[in-house]
Amino acid sequence: MKRLFAGLCLTLIAALPASAQIAPTKIELRAYGGLHAAAARGDVAEIEKRIAAGENKEAADHRRRTPLHVAAFQKKYDAARALMRLGADPNKLEIDRYDIITIASVANDVPMLKIALEGGGNPKATTSRYDGTALIAAAHLGHAEIVRILIAAKAPLDHVNNLSWTALIESIVLGNGGENHTDTLRALVDAGANVNIPDGSGSTPLKLAKNRGYKEMVAILEKAGAK
Repeated sequence: MKRLFAGLCLTLIAALPASAQIAPTKIELRAYGGLHAAAARGDVAEIEKRIAAGENKEAADHRRRTPLHVAAFQKKYDAARALMRLGADPNKLEIDRYDIITIASVANDVPMLKIALEGGGNPKATTSRYDGTALIAAAHLGHAEIVRILIAAKAPLDHVNNLSWTALIESIVLGNGGENHTDTLRALVDAGANVNIPDGSGSTPLKLAKNRGYKEMVAILEKAGAK
């Protein structure tokens, strides 16, 4: 049963896009009006004009994406700054429960992540359909620099998502044992992540790394006292 649970988790993840996020399509971008359109273009002057005129800065499209979500997806840094300066909520969740910190983390977008944190984004928030965190999402993808920024921002190191995985475990089971995921695991271990929290099948991070033949990860974990 435990092996079946682990297998189902991996199958579920593999069947979904790596980001599990849906950015506005080209058709949606062309159809946007108002603040959504201004955010998509990165038009700060138009954003300021529309908010000053009373336009709803938290207006949502059919996937509950606010103008700030759109700015984050489109990497419009000045627009994101302007929206937050004028009161847009950086912790709003779109339909799949992603905030702009998690959007930036999945995209490996360091400038947007820093803007989101400076604007009041919460690195401790539970996000996504997996009840995870931005840190778990970044660890999944091996975005080591993003992981370090989130660690410095006090993101929870040992949060367990609804797949029974921590960020540390995701860096192993959803990575390839290469440089990026190994660097991610090292950053988590150095920050004090618990190296002995098991997955839902009872397998520890050390066992998971050994089973996959990830020798460098095994060495890092053993040095940290993993069992």
